[in-house]
Amino acid sequence: MSTRAEASANPLAQIDWDYVEFYVGNAKQAAHYYMSAFGFEQVAYAGPETGVRDRASYVLEQNKLRFVLTASLVPDDTVSRHVALHGDGVKDVAILVEDVRSAFEAAVAGGARVVEAPAEVSDAAGRIVKATIATYGDTVHTFVQRDAYRGIFMPGYVEERKTLATQKPGLQFIDHCVGNVGWGEMDPWGDFYARVFGFSQLVSFDDKDISTEYTALRSKVMTDPRHRVKFPINEPAPGKKKSQIEEYLDFYRGAGVQHIAIRTDDIAETIRSLRANGVEFLDTPDSYYDMLEGRVGRIDEATEMLRDLRILVDRDDQGYMLQIFTKPLQDRPTVFFEIIQRKGSLSFGKGNFKALFVSIEREQEKRGTL
Repeated sequence: MSTRAEASANPLAQIDWDYVEFYVGNAKQAAHYYMSAFGFEQVAYAGPETGVRDRASYVLEQNKLRFVLTASLVPDDTVSRHVALHGDGVKDVAILVEDVRSAFEAAVAGGARVVEAPAEVSDAAGRIVKATIATYGDTVHTFVQRDAYRGIFMPGYVEERKTLATQKPGLQFIDHCVGNVGWGEMDPWGDFYARVFGFSQLVSFDDKDISTEYTALRSKVMTDPRHRVKFPINEPAPGKKKSQIEEYLDFYRGAGVQHIAIRTDDIAETIRSLRANGVEFLDTPDSYYDMLEGRVGRIDEATEMLRDLRILVDRDDQGYMLQIFTKPLQDRPTVFFEIIQRKGSLSFGKGNFKALFVSIEREQEKRGTL
């Protein structure tokens, strides 16, 4: 089927990431953290100085990554209530679409719950069309159509650029965005993305694939036809002790975004830069690197370099991938980042689950939540 025909049959066939909005307790300080630790540049701002009375928002960019950090200026609104319940976390995973109204109609026809109907916002730089639907927990997806807009981000924001003299890690774009949901909710939410977005299942893992002696989880990955936008969905599975998914659900007070995987073209240089900026990563047992090449085959990178930086490797029939996970980005053990470099592979690190879970369990044990 041609690209035009695909778009006609499914208005959500030609989509991409637009931005991720975090609701946080202090947006100015959060923006400084992401700039200093992860090398973002501030490009835009909205707040009292721009006519917005109830909140402040900072727009950060790095290559094709765009984050919006929003804090409330009043004691009781949707932002402050979200932060009081969940802590700092992801509110909106926004999706770039070609036609918001068609995408919205298709989503609603598939059973999506409406948060905001399609509406235009405009200024001297043009107009943007937006609409918002609900997904798991308090998370939403905003559809954004920006083909008629030439401004810095969207109407209501002013260009305000700031950068810090830190190491630039070369983060490129979002690879996938992982949601944690409650017991028995993985399949219904997988069905949601199939019905609402026209996604298909790329891969799934059960508790035999993702488990240790103590904990386990189940996961499935939903993807658009081009594999640009991928949403893995995790749920807990029975184990001897409390899994990382249960810990997340307890601290986040419900379902939400667990982590965002960010692509890089050179993971070694990226991790060196991030470590120099003070970013903390999960550790990996030394034994993981024994006979690494025997498990994953020949790779370009030296095992000693991977061991030194604690980078994990996995392979599928398309190639291999390298990945590493940060520690939680805030006090609650909820949202974190994955840094990933793909060399052909479409996998999600199945071969690394055991080592990753052992590392996470060590952190849980320190927190007394295992």
